[in-house]
Amino acid sequence: MAKNLFRTALRTCMRGGMVFSAMAFLAHGAKAQDDRGARIERGRYLAIAGDCLACHTTPGGKPFAGGLDLKTPFGIITTSNITSDRETGIGSWTLQQFDSAVRHGKSPKGYLYPAMPYPAYAKITDTDLADLWEYIRTIPPVHNAVVTNKLPFPYNIRALMIGWNLLFLDRTPFAPDPSKSAQVNRGAYLVEGLEHCGTCHTTKNFLGGDTRATYQGTSLQGWYAPDLSNNPHTGLGRWSADDLVTYLRSGTNRFTAASGPMTETIENSTQHLSDVDLQAIAAYFKSLPPRAAAAPAPLPATNAQMVTGAREFIVQCSACHVSSGAGIRNMIPTLQDNPAVNAPDPDSLLNIVLRGTNGPMTAANPTGAAMPAFGWKLHDDQIAAILTYIRNSMGNAAPAVQPADVARARKAIGAEQPVWH
Repeated sequence: MAKNLFRTALRTCMRGGMVFSAMAFLAHGAKAQDDRGARIERGRYLAIAGDCLACHTTPGGKPFAGGLDLKTPFGIITTSNITSDRETGIGSWTLQQFDSAVRHGKSPKGYLYPAMPYPAYAKITDTDLADLWEYIRTIPPVHNAVVTNKLPFPYNIRALMIGWNLLFLDRTPFAPDPSKSAQVNRGAYLVEGLEHCGTCHTTKNFLGGDTRATYQGTSLQGWYAPDLSNNPHTGLGRWSADDLVTYLRSGTNRFTAASGPMTETIENSTQHLSDVDLQAIAAYFKSLPPRAAAAPAPLPATNAQMVTGAREFIVQCSACHVSSGAGIRNMIPTLQDNPAVNAPDPDSLLNIVLRGTNGPMTAANPTGAAMPAFGWKLHDDQIAAILTYIRNSMGNAAPAVQPADVARARKAIGAEQPVWH
């Protein structure tokens, strides 16, 4: 009898142990699944911060399927398919291959060009890179073969990038500055790495490498990426941290409204960032020194272009911007003492006037105002006079715009010719 009771108890314990082991196994699996889900979600946020969607998606195309032409000074580079399609995307890649492409500029098919901002992404931490990969792997496959290299000889020789990387690629991981706050360091990590602001806002040398004029503005694809230093005339010197946060969240603030490539960046990326990260980015930019450049003297009101421009401004522009240039706060940009107006290069102004622009549409600003195109309506000398007047009145001071500048921009961006003579 005692033996039977002992055997029964032993069998019960064994069954209990098996059940306990099974429960522990299931619990471990569920936790692993939860952990992977959290990593995928973090990776999705990192992909938003990196603005991957904007470059790897054509207008009206499938997300991340590539095919967008990027016009560089060396020719056209077309963005690649980064969906999980194994034949035309990156579905067959490993984490190591993804890392090599994103942070080191070398994919399984060869060296990449820095239109893919791997010099900035080199700052991404190992953990963030791995989480980003977890998310990228979940992107649905899209079969879309892309010819990425459309550069003319000799720039189409990818092996040349070995030398370029030796000259310009800094593989040093991001290191917090111990003299700065945690908030400023977080902002620096985002700005220098994932958000890759310097890729557009830093001047390039003749080889396409960054100069030491970091964040001091440069022309790119028919636009002028403005000065992000704290210079009060051409940069962010008069913007508060709150102005920066408002702009990155909504696309507008009390000074301006986004246009061109920055509109895409705000709509696809920065509006989706957390308040903590937006405040960190703002804190970082406000910690930067101003660009050492004095404001020029404005042209006198008696200048022939200024006289013509003042008259044309009242006729063509005052209905929206009002006669004083004050605009409408958080909707139509003010032209008064405006750093974008004072930019040394008028490319963005020319682009906007010739082709018009749609205001940013964000959750915080769902009804962005649009500006109509004037290329079909105004001649080169009229546009030059209007912009010269705006750039040298209302508290602004900047070089005059010549009719030849307008003609050059009209041709470069494919704007319409005026319909009357």
